[in-house]
Amino acid sequence: MKLTSRSMALAACAGLLAAALSVVPAEAQGDRKSKILGNLKLNMPQLAEMDPTMGDITPSGIEGLDQGTFTVRGRPYTFLVTTDDKKFWLLQGEAMDVSRGEEEIKVELAKREEEKKKEAAERVEKIAKSVEGRPFRGAADATVTIVEFSDFQCPYCSRGANTVEQILEKYPNDVKFVFQHFPLNFHPWAKPAAIAANCAANQNHDAFWTLHDAYFKNQKSLKPDTVVAESKKYLDGSGIDMAAWEKCAGDTSSAEYQAEAAKVDADMAFGQSMGVSGTPGFFVNGEFLNGAQPLTAFVPLIEKAKGS
Repeated sequence: MKLTSRSMALAACAGLLAAALSVVPAEAQGDRKSKILGNLKLNMPQLAEMDPTMGDITPSGIEGLDQGTFTVRGRPYTFLVTTDDKKFWLLQGEAMDVSRGEEEIKVELAKREEEKKKEAAERVEKIAKSVEGRPFRGAADATVTIVEFSDFQCPYCSRGANTVEQILEKYPNDVKFVFQHFPLNFHPWAKPAAIAANCAANQNHDAFWTLHDAYFKNQKSLKPDTVVAESKKYLDGSGIDMAAWEKCAGDTSSAEYQAEAAKVDADMAFGQSMGVSGTPGFFVNGEFLNGAQPLTAFVPLIEKAKGS
């Protein structure tokens, strides 16, 4: 069994184990800690199986209340307890300063709003710099840039790719779409595919999109040991130098392959630095949208970006 957030929340909302602890005062800190821990186990039986430990109990600075912590599997939980041990409250967060007056609150909110705007501008600038020279779809001079961090083997990313098509159809002159790599380590052919796509892009941006579309279309049939061979078939008729592409995409010892692998890793590192933790992850003029969202989730962000 485990100590769930639901059980913690129930304890916090219901009076938080109120009136559950013994009235008898303890003569020593150790006795008191042991008594409180015993009552916790009585009221929350799952704790008994998780070997909780009780920390020191000290004055809280509030008359009639002490504070302390108990630890479960390395995680500390803070509590308040009356000095006579009659009532116990499990706290769900750190104490907050609530002393500000109305004007102080307005000043603080304005300060935070300015910080948010500054962070957003910096994020837009970083993303804009990261997509320079990359293959794109849509309008080159679009007012809205959508950057996707994606994985060719991810089924949710395939859904995301379908949504991007809908976006570009709805906003042909307003949106520029750029793809960045975020191959997850449990998708074995995602990174080789990303490298192969980069190798194609070095010669012809259209060839990049040929592979992009083919990977998502044939996602269920591709395998780590076939992705390069299948990619070669997809590129038939693209007009690129296939010998150069094969050296780049298939020869793992070549300098060309290593360079593109490093670029894929750099994409992923950049995405992580921007807060991406899974795929797909989108930035609409710097505003983050996580997951395989429908068109309706993008429209408000696009309209907002168009008007900014």
